[in-house]
This record gives sequence, structure tokens and C-alpha cells, in this order.
Amino acid sequence: MRDTLLIALIALVGAGGAGLLGAVALRLLRSRSLTASLTVVAAVAVTAMLAGTLAVAWAMFLSPHDLSVVTTVVAMAAVVSLATALLLGRWVVGSSRALQLAARSFGDGGSFDAPAGPATAELASLSAELAATSAKLTESRQRERALESSRRELVAWISHDLRTPLAGLRAMAEALEDGVAADPARYLTQIRTEVERLNGMVGDLFELSRIHAGALALTPSRVSVYDLVGDALAGVSPLAHEHGVRLVGDRVEPLPVEVDGREMSRVLGNLLVNAIRRTPADGTVMVAAERSPEGVLLSVSDGCGGIPEEDLPRVFDTGWRGTHARTPPAGAGLGLAIVRGIVEAHQGRTTVRNIPGGCRFEVVLPAAAS
Repeated sequence: MRDTLLIALIALVGAGGAGLLGAVALRLLRSRSLTASLTVVAAVAVTAMLAGTLAVAWAMFLSPHDLSVVTTVVAMAAVVSLATALLLGRWVVGSSRALQLAARSFGDGGSFDAPAGPATAELASLSAELAATSAKLTESRQRERALESSRRELVAWISHDLRTPLAGLRAMAEALEDGVAADPARYLTQIRTEVERLNGMVGDLFELSRIHAGALALTPSRVSVYDLVGDALAGVSPLAHEHGVRLVGDRVEPLPVEVDGREMSRVLGNLLVNAIRRTPADGTVMVAAERSPEGVLLSVSDGCGGIPEEDLPRVFDTGWRGTHARTPPAGAGLGLAIVRGIVEAHQGRTTVRNIPGGCRFEVVLPAAAS
């Protein structure tokens, strides 16, 4: 037992010296290639074994022949180990460089394509993470481009919609100032109408800016959708009468929801006004509220004739307007964007789909707790 402990101690001293030298070498080479580090690790393993073996051999006073045999065996093991470490290091470094080039492509605005061929589990995991990140970046770029396009369209349309009434207001003001207005009372009525329209556009812009800035402060309370729909229908009845449109709200269930009553009234008002203006005279706008698996479903159906399928995904975008809605009093294309912003602030969602003769806007809100 004592001899065994002595041999173990001698081997530990010899191998420890090799391990210490290897640790120093790894520290010096820590910023170099992985191949160098793997070679050092293999060399340390073989050198530690050789040093321990030789120390024990010398302590045991082996014959020169036996010592030569042991040294040769360990040397051959060292050659094989170092060659294996070099091959492994070159393969790992090659895979890392391929992954680096693929990562650089999506960093420059492209998409990530995982390198072909086998890789280590760690590199495969990293490749999968980079692929997921690339997909998210691509989606983010597309969303940013769509948002930028919406901003440009909004600025162009707002500029047009502001310029037209301002030019009219200026002309009417000059006519009144010069005393050449044939009917001053009519001019004043028209001026007030245009000012109210401009005021509505400014209010929509302010509301939309609050939504985009995340500054929309909600004060939710428990209300019935029956009351919300009833108030909204009462508010748009004069407009519906003016356009010759029938309002139908006989499929409204008295379901409770936790919402900000003022903001949700604006949602329903925007949807109803939009539906009334797009529905021809003698048409019908229907409002319904019913329970759904996701909560409470509010819907507004109109008789606009439908929306082109390619335009359906853009209906709720800021500043978007259909080709038939580019003239007053259509507004600046903010109403539906405000609808989506308010509904999403209530943890709900908005959708639109075509139905026979028109389209149907749907708002899904979480049901109130019992």
C-alpha cells in the first residue's frame, strides 16, 4: 500500500508539472484559434502521462530497454493524440467560420442560411438561434418598411386634406372681407363646417399619437355592450338619416365587458360612421354583439360592396384609404387605425372580412369576470 501511494505521488508530481505548463500555455493562447487550444490540451494530456510514466519508471529503476519501450509507446500515443486534436480543431474552426459568414449575411440585411454539413451540438444550437433571430429581424424590417410607407402616405394625404379646406376657408374669408359674398350666412355655415372637420382631423392625429406613444390612459369599468351599442347608434342616427341608411341593432346581447366606456364608444362610432359613409342610400348597416369562444364579439356589417382581397390586410394601417375614399368627407384614413389601437389597448383584436354585398368589421374583447 505504501509503495502504491509513493508511485501515485511521483506520478502526480510529474503530471502536475506538465499540467501547470499547459495551463500557462492556454492562458497565453486564449485569444488564438481553437485549433491551438485543442492542440495544447492534447499535448498536456500526453505530456502529463509521459512525465508521470517516466518519473515512475526512473523511480522504479527500470532497465534502459524497458524505459525505451515505455517512452516509445507514450511518444506514439502523443503523435496520434496531437494529430487527432489538429484534425478536430480544423473541423471545428471551419464550421465556426462558415457560421460566421452566414451570420454576417443577415447582419448586412440579408437572411440567415445555416451552413451545410455536420456541426457540433453547440454550433448546431447556435445556428438554430441565429436562424430564429434572422426570422425576427426579417419580420421587423418588413414591419418597419410597412410603417414607413404608411407614414409617407399619411403625410401626403394629411397635406392634401388640410390644403383643400384651408384654401376654401381662405377664399371664403377673403370674399366676406371684400364684401363680394352673395350669401354671407351660407359662407359662415360652410366655414364652420370646414373648421369642425379640421378640428376632427387634429383630434384624430392627437389620439393616434397617444396610441403610438403608449400614452393612452384607460379607465376600465364594467359596462354592458348593449348600452355601448345603444349609445353609439343614437350618436350616428342623424348621419344615417342624412345618407338614407338604415341602422339595425337587433342582435345585441347584454354581455358585460371591462372597458373604458369613452374609448370604446369612439371605436363603435368610428366603425359605424365608416360603414354609413360607404353604404349606398337605402342600404343597411347592421350591428351585432354576441358571445364567442374568445370573449365578446362586436361586429358592424355594411353594404359597401366589399374590399379588394389584396387590400384587406391594410385596412387598419395608419393613413390607408381605399381608392373610392380619397375625397372628402372620408377623412385622413385614421379612424380604423385608431379603432385597432384602442381595441389592442384593451387586449382585444380587430379583423375585417368580406360578406355578400359588403364587409364585416369584427372586434373581439375579453369577457368580464363573473
